[in-house]
Amino acid sequence: MTEAEWQVRLAERDAYIAQQDVRIAEQYARIVQQDARIVQLEALVLELRAQLNANSTKSNRPPSSDGLKKPNPKSLKKSGERKVGAQPGHPGSTLSFIDPKTIIEHHPDANCDTCGATLPQSQLVEARQVFDVPPMVIEATEHRVFAAQCRCGKASRGSWPFGVTSYVQYGPRIRALVVYLTQHHMLPFKRCSSLLGDLFHTSISTAIVQQACAQAANVLTPVVAEIGDALSQSPIAYADETGFRVEKRLHWLHTVCTSTLTHIHCHRKRGYEAIEDGGILPKFRGILHHDCWKPYWLLDCEHALCNAHLIRELTAFDEDYDQHWAGKLKRIMLEALAELHRSEHALSLERLRHYQHRASIQIGYGKRDNPEQLAKNGRRRAKQSAMTNFLRRFELFKKEIWRFAIDRRVSFTNNTAEQAIRMPKVKQKVSGCFRTLLGARNFCTIRSYTDTMRKQGENLLEILTQAFQGHVKRPSFAFVVAA
Repeated sequence: MTEAEWQVRLAERDAYIAQQDVRIAEQYARIVQQDARIVQLEALVLELRAQLNANSTKSNRPPSSDGLKKPNPKSLKKSGERKVGAQPGHPGSTLSFIDPKTIIEHHPDANCDTCGATLPQSQLVEARQVFDVPPMVIEATEHRVFAAQCRCGKASRGSWPFGVTSYVQYGPRIRALVVYLTQHHMLPFKRCSSLLGDLFHTSISTAIVQQACAQAANVLTPVVAEIGDALSQSPIAYADETGFRVEKRLHWLHTVCTSTLTHIHCHRKRGYEAIEDGGILPKFRGILHHDCWKPYWLLDCEHALCNAHLIRELTAFDEDYDQHWAGKLKRIMLEALAELHRSEHALSLERLRHYQHRASIQIGYGKRDNPEQLAKNGRRRAKQSAMTNFLRRFELFKKEIWRFAIDRRVSFTNNTAEQAIRMPKVKQKVSGCFRTLLGARNFCTIRSYTDTMRKQGENLLEILTQAFQGHVKRPSFAFVVAA
């Protein structure tokens, strides 16, 4: 083989080796790309599986969305802490004897049914009482106005009592009952009209029902404004919002409340514009308990976060994403809550640091398993996983999350606000939606008053009757703050 042929063979070999190197590099790049794609698809599978497994115990979905297959309840209370049934100190509600209005005596026959002899006078051996309501009928009260003329020529005339404005109308009790059934017990207008018709054997139209609700809202508006002013001065308040259908469009129901006061208003927006329109929170300077909705952070007040939301998120991470640090962090928070319940005082600074240190260790494990994604394509910040966002939020709002442990006034959850909007959501489910914004706002006004008075132990039917008689009972504005 000549030198020239040898050089040609070497060149061919080098070209072949270079070609193989290129092919190997391409295959390696493809493998790296496939590995990245596999990781991405596995994350997507986990996310979709978590969405399929999501329910009210590990997400913000309401219990009604769980369908017929209800998940096992995950209460924050441990089983065995309280025995089944009424707890010590419960007043009970057993019927007891009262002074009867009617007495019916049941004597034996005059003669013995064995020998036929005349029996002596019978003696009382036992008494039983039956509680029932009398036959329900509507009573008509006729008001007559008289006039007289003095010898001097001056004519004097009697005046109609408060509320008597028409020739024929329903009185304050029936109108209070209408409002009570539709605005507190969430009965639709037609069903309320049908129910009252069956009870009182009279035709009560839905127009009368609507008119009674509008009148009640008009009478109660000044008192509800006072409730709002009192809430703005409260040392602690709970806030929440939820979607509400009005005029075939999505509106938002906003609530601010305490253990004794409730204020609800309806707005087209969910954000700070609605909060500002409510007029309560912009003036609030106490501790606001909420679910970390971004507009609340624009308020000039202290904050506390709902840990029930965090517990549900941690449950989902642990069960659906195999993030074991989440289950451990959840147990740490519940241990702190249990220790707080066993004590009459807030946790000491030493115990708080103990729990926070244990929590920070689990946060570190979470960061290790869920590193932040780097920004690509010039984006300011890459899209992060739910776990990464949770970890950032937990560190960013550490003070607000643990506030329940150092201030006994602050509850572990935001249930006070969520309970205030639970029944309005029932109203929407029963009736579908409100046809007018005015009707929705009237409902919010009445509901703010009735829920406040319910919390303060008032008889709602009685105070609504008094309101239609021109005597609106004002709630107590003494602040009762309980954890």
